Amino acid sequence: MLIFCLGISVFMYFMGLISFTMKRKHLLLMLLSLEFIILSLFFNLFLYLAYYYFEYFFSMIFLTMSVCEGALGLAILVSLIRTHGNDYFSTFNVLW
Repeated sequence: MLIFCLGISVFMYFMGLISFTMKRKHLLLMLLSLEFIILSLFFNLFLYLAYYYFEYFFSMIFLTMSVCEGALGLAILVSLIRTHGNDYFSTFNVLW
C-alpha cells in the first residue's frame, strides 16, 4: 500500500512539473501547477511521517508555508494584471 501511495505521489509531482513547463504562457496556470507540486510534496511528507510514526507537527508548518506562498503568488498575479492588463508572460518584458 505504501509503494502504491508513493507511486501516486511521484506521478503527481512529475505531472505538476510537466504542466508547469507546458503552460508557461499564463501566469495563473503556472501558479496552479506550482500549487499542485506543493500538494504532491505535502502528500509525500505526510506518507513519510505516517510510515515512521512521527508527529505531524512539521506537516502543519509546511502547509502553513504553502498557504503563504499561494497568497503571495495571487497577490503578485493581481498586481501584474492591474498594471499590464493580462497574465501573459510575453508582455512582462519589464521584469526580464
